[in-house]
Amino acid sequence: MICRVWRGWTTKDNAAAYERIVRGEVIPGIEARRIPGFMSIDLIRREREHDVEFVTLMWFDALDSVKGFMGEDYQRAHVPPGARAVLSDFDARSAHYEVVDRRQQPP
Repeated sequence: MICRVWRGWTTKDNAAAYERIVRGEVIPGIEARRIPGFMSIDLIRREREHDVEFVTLMWFDALDSVKGFMGEDYQRAHVPPGARAVLSDFDARSAHYEVVDRRQQPP
């Protein structure tokens, strides 16, 4: 399993707009592609002193599935223009981690 990690930062004033774009457009657009091997996506946020940090965690069954999403330059960040417009900074490249142990806990 592969976890694709990407980070972006907004001003506090733009945080709600960015979240709306990601939750209302970006994630549904990715889901609509029905990418083979794409398992799930998480959006997390952290208020910091001077800005707001967002992190996306995308879960894939294998690196080939990530390449199916992004192509051969699979580390390139997927940041649509609307999202770029409200970000103050972002990772130009995503990091990819091999998941060596993930334990689901019972409810």
